[in-house]
Amino acid sequence: MNIIYIHGLDSDANSTKGRLLEKYCQQYHPDINVLRPDLNQSPDHVFNHILSLIESANNKSERIKSAQFGAANTVLVGSSLGGYFSTLVSNHTGCPALLLNPSTQPHVTLQRFANEAVSADSGKDTSSDDYVIHSTTGGWDITNADLQWFADHPLSAVNYPSKVAVLIKAGDELLNAKLSKSFYQVQGAAVTVQAGGDHRFSDFHEQLPMVIKLLQQLAD
Repeated sequence: MNIIYIHGLDSDANSTKGRLLEKYCQQYHPDINVLRPDLNQSPDHVFNHILSLIESANNKSERIKSAQFGAANTVLVGSSLGGYFSTLVSNHTGCPALLLNPSTQPHVTLQRFANEAVSADSGKDTSSDDYVIHSTTGGWDITNADLQWFADHPLSAVNYPSKVAVLIKAGDELLNAKLSKSFYQVQGAAVTVQAGGDHRFSDFHEQLPMVIKLLQQLAD
């Protein structure tokens, strides 16, 4: 089985959860390959890059012909904004996805950067598509065009709900946990809300056995 870990905003290929997942699989599930791409790019590039990774991983699996999991077996694990991208990609491909505190309305939640930019650059033209409203720690310069891309690609449905599972921390301090819960439940995806916690899923290392079991079930 291949796992593609899709990191969130202000993260990169060396995200804590991605590294923990890879290390756990290397130690306890050496038959599982974990990919940790750096996705600090414009959203259209991120979407297409994930699609290419799935195609490449599936082609490799087909050559290996894993006896345990079967050919072309790839799943996504998406955190925060990575949960949004994982949902879009799953809708497009049918690829199973496990979402961690997923963002469901990035065109709304990221708008705060545009508002801050307008306030900071009062008097300047901040309306052009290539105007940078925020630079992430991973090196992605978010532009007005990026915000428009998110607005043009809203999450309005989950096309393969039996292939999507969602883990939400009720104590998420950055995203609206109730909004995420409601959206995915209405769409028929399996949603688990855990008491307390935080946006980062700080106890992720303790949940890795359950995470792998969930992923194997989604891949069946």
